[in-house]
Amino acid sequence: MAAATLLPLVYLGERAGARGSAFIGHELLQPRTAALVARSAALVGVVTAACVVLGVGLAVLVTRTDVPARRALTVALTLPLALPSYLVGYLWVSTVPQVAGFWGACLVLTLVSYPLVLLTTLAALAGVDPAQEEVARSLGLRGVEVLFRVTLRQVRAAIAAGALLVALYVLGDFGAVAAMRYEAFTWVIYGAYRSGFNPARAAVLALVLVAFAVALVIAEQRMRGRAAARVGTGTPRPAPAIALGRWRLVALLPGAAVLAAALIVPAVALAGWLAAGGLRWNAGQWGAALAATLWLSLAAAVVCTVAAMPLGVLAARHRSRATRLLEGSSFIAHGLPSIVVAIAMVSVGVTLLRPLYQREPLLILAYAVLFVPVATGSVRAAVEAAPVRLEEVARSLGRAPLRAFVSVTARRAAPGIVAGAALVLVTCMKELPVTLLLHPTGTHTLATRLWSHTLVSDYAAAAPYAAALVVFAAVPTALLGVWSANLAGVRGD
Repeated sequence: MAAATLLPLVYLGERAGARGSAFIGHELLQPRTAALVARSAALVGVVTAACVVLGVGLAVLVTRTDVPARRALTVALTLPLALPSYLVGYLWVSTVPQVAGFWGACLVLTLVSYPLVLLTTLAALAGVDPAQEEVARSLGLRGVEVLFRVTLRQVRAAIAAGALLVALYVLGDFGAVAAMRYEAFTWVIYGAYRSGFNPARAAVLALVLVAFAVALVIAEQRMRGRAAARVGTGTPRPAPAIALGRWRLVALLPGAAVLAAALIVPAVALAGWLAAGGLRWNAGQWGAALAATLWLSLAAAVVCTVAAMPLGVLAARHRSRATRLLEGSSFIAHGLPSIVVAIAMVSVGVTLLRPLYQREPLLILAYAVLFVPVATGSVRAAVEAAPVRLEEVARSLGRAPLRAFVSVTARRAAPGIVAGAALVLVTCMKELPVTLLLHPTGTHTLATRLWSHTLVSDYAAAAPYAAALVVFAAVPTALLGVWSANLAGVRGD
């Protein structure tokens, strides 16, 4: 699987080297390239930091305090994950045109990405032993000190995994920067590929993104540490909620502000699209697009989860230079723009896998190249949070290694593994460039239908597909939120 994820690099290397090393050096030393590096780095840094603050802060709020309606708030806070960045960008620009630019791109990418950190942190907080927090308080530490010195230190692996996914997503995103007219790497690369006049320059710039992705993976591995697991005897118990007293209602304001920006503003704009010029409805095309979207996304979620299991387990249980290399290589393609991966897979399909070209298996393989890291991060964090001592006890009682892993570790890690599969499902439903270039002949998804109508500014015709994409992507996202709330012991009070 790691080798498959590196297929786009073969294409990029061939394209970039087509005009010689002198051309590569010339492009890399251009002032405009340095400016693109700075602009993209600023976008990644601001969005990742904002997502970590929002994701971790909201996860702590719903799991460690008695804020009202904690369960409903948890589910609602996961819903922005169902929204495609390109759709949210266009909806925000159509409502507030002045938001376009760097800060608009930061806003949109933060709103659609922070659930990646929220979900991984929720899953990890469920495995934190509350006895350690109680001991820290008995030794004189106050609430904030316990949070930063005890609780968050135990879940830093999950936070780092979520932050890495956010950084790679922002690095490779095209939709938000295009909608906000912010000239980042992806926009320039897309323009070079679309024009067809300078594909070698686009390949060189894409290789710079590869270097970015490698640096992010290395930084995440060094920051990750080792996740702490509950190893005490007896039945695990949830951590007690901190009583907020008269501040309970005030504590709702941060979550309410996030939901207003992520859900209410886009919903109002989408309602305006639906109302503009009347609703155009082709039930046959709509149903076919929905069916294709669902089954292709489900197939990709299963494939990516199965492929991520060996990588995630190796990274969690057998950390070495070789396993770090395997895991890190799977993240590299995730940092590339989807359009680059799509064109690379077109080249692979035409030259190596011609019988599969413009058929479902090649499209699912392209999804796997892009989204295996989404599942790998969740699998690794879930397995790390499962006490290895329990598996060792099972083996000492006569169970074979595989049976001990399945019956003990896999059962405890199941919520994290399912969370990874749900993330892949939702992400595949939203994916546009790969689906646009590799979808089987005669098959269209909600994303491709939406794109074809918005390309000619026919928003009234695009509205039914946009609404369906949001609603049906929100279903697994809401289920994921419910599961995360159950896992973290979040109650409805």
